[in-house]
Amino acid sequence: MRCCINPSILSADFVNLQAELERISTADAVHVDVMDNHFVPNLTLGLPIAQRIQAVSPIPLDAHLMIADPDRWAPAYADSGLASVTFHAEAATAPVKLARELRARGAKAGLALRPATPVEPYLDLLSEFDMILVMTVEPGFGGQSFLDVTLPKIRRTREAIDGSGAAVQLQVDGGVTEETIVRAAEAGANVFVAGSSVYGAPDPAQAIDRLRNRAAGILSARTA
Repeated sequence: MRCCINPSILSADFVNLQAELERISTADAVHVDVMDNHFVPNLTLGLPIAQRIQAVSPIPLDAHLMIADPDRWAPAYADSGLASVTFHAEAATAPVKLARELRARGAKAGLALRPATPVEPYLDLLSEFDMILVMTVEPGFGGQSFLDVTLPKIRRTREAIDGSGAAVQLQVDGGVTEETIVRAAEAGANVFVAGSSVYGAPDPAQAIDRLRNRAAGILSARTA
């Protein structure tokens, strides 16, 4: 099971985004948090900025759309060449239809769940998605503490993925540190979004290496 570290630019210096992207060039992808001040109480960036980030980023883009009406807006992110586009189950009207459209346009499709949203209604649909994102904080703001109450849901999701045989990644986002990444990996996550623990470090590249090393051994043991 491959370990992926996807730093969130929500914690980056927005005035110097191109330089900030270079600081995380050893990561697996850059996590782009798109917030519309409707689905979540925060406003960050939209499609034009995501397109510019796409044009200069040394690593693939992993977009997390925390927006209302993703059925309407998400396909444009796939059309812009982003590697992965994740939308929220709570906001989508037709999640399977949307996931198929994103895939048809060349992007991987991810389904995100807020901490209190049960995963069970989507377990029979796993093959329709490339990734399930279990939020480990309430979406909207960076710098929050990891919610351990989400660990059982991560475990159930991992068990369902393994049982289905589907090639689905399991991502966690929120409060990921060198300490909490161990618990998340033990529960079965293999893609980790880290914002302040990467950009708040003196050397983001070293922070990425430390996070990867903490999780990789656990994931190797799970698949041995």
